[in-house]
Amino acid sequence: MRKFCTAFFVALFGLVSLQAQDKHFTQFYASPLTLNPALTGAFDGRYRIGGIYRDQWRNVLDEPYTTFATSVDVRFPIQLDRRYKDAVAIGLLFYNDDVKGFDFSTNQIALSAAFHKGLDVRKKQFLTLGVQMGIAQRNINYEDLVFDDQFNDLDAFNLATQEDFPENNFSFTDLSVGLNYTFTPKRQTSYFIGVAMHHVLQPQLSFYPTEEGGDSKLFAKYSAQLSASLPIADLVSISPRLLLALQGPHFQANAGTNFRFKFSDYGDFALHLGGWVRPVRNNDDSFDLDAVVFMAGFELQNVLLGLSYDFNLNDLTTTRNGQGAFEISLAYLGQFENDTVLCPKF
Repeated sequence: MRKFCTAFFVALFGLVSLQAQDKHFTQFYASPLTLNPALTGAFDGRYRIGGIYRDQWRNVLDEPYTTFATSVDVRFPIQLDRRYKDAVAIGLLFYNDDVKGFDFSTNQIALSAAFHKGLDVRKKQFLTLGVQMGIAQRNINYEDLVFDDQFNDLDAFNLATQEDFPENNFSFTDLSVGLNYTFTPKRQTSYFIGVAMHHVLQPQLSFYPTEEGGDSKLFAKYSAQLSASLPIADLVSISPRLLLALQGPHFQANAGTNFRFKFSDYGDFALHLGGWVRPVRNNDDSFDLDAVVFMAGFELQNVLLGLSYDFNLNDLTTTRNGQGAFEISLAYLGQFENDTVLCPKF
C-alpha cells in the first residue's frame, strides 16, 4: 500500500499545482507578461519595468501565501512598410510563488517576444503575436514536515521517519503563445481583445516519477481578455473589462469596471478606482462567487501604482474567516510617448 508520504504529496501537489498555484494576479493587466505574451511591448513608450506582489490569507495563516513577479520589456520600432507603425518587442519575466509552513516554492524565468503589426495607415489598429518560453523550478523543504511514525507515543514527534522521500526539487520547460488586437477609432477611445494559451507543453508536476506519482500534468490554460477605454466626461473615462480562463475542469471569470479621473487637461496625475467580481466553476461543475475586488490606481507622469484587495466569499472552511488577498503593483514607462494606448494599465 502506498505510504502516507506518497499519498500526502500526490494529493497536495495535484491540488496545489492544478488549482491554486498557476500564475494568478487580480491586477492582471498590471502583470502583462504573465497574462498574455502578446502584451510584451504593448505600451506607449520605449521600455517598461514593473513588479507586482500578492499577499494571500494573512488574517488566517501565521505565514501567508506570497506571489511575486517582476518584468522588463523593450519595444523597438521597425519599418517594414512606411505606411504602418510596426514594432517588435522582447521581455524578461521572473516569477516566484511561496507557500509557507513547509517552504513549497515555484520559481520561473521566461523570455518573451512579440511582433506588433500595424493594420492601417492611420495607426489606429494593431495585431500582435507573442511567444514566451521559460524554465520553472519547484522546491520543498522536508525538514519542516512531520509524519505519523515520528510520534514517540507520549508527547512529541521526535523520532526518525522511515519515509522514502523523492528529490526535493525538479524543473520543467513552459511555453505560452498569445494574440492581441488593439483598435483606437478616436482619441481617448480604445478597444482591446486578447487570447492566450499557457502551458502548451503540459509538463508533469509530480515530485515522484510518473509511474509512482500518476498523471500529474499541468493542464493547458486558455484565456481571453476583453477591455475598453471610453470617455464619459471631459476628465473621466471608464474601462470595462472581462478576463475568462479555462484550465482543465476549472473555469474563472473576472468582470468589472475601472474609472479614470484626470485632475486637469494638462496635468500629469490621474486616479483610477474600480471593482469587479470573480465567479469560478468547481470540480463538481458548481459555480461560486469566489471574490469581490476593489482597486485603486495612481498615475504620475510615467509611474503607475496599483493597490487592490480581494474579499473572498468562497472559503475552504464552513465559516468565513477573511481569507483575502492584497496586491500592490508598480511600473515605470521609459521614454513615455502617450500617443497610442496599446494596453490597459491595471
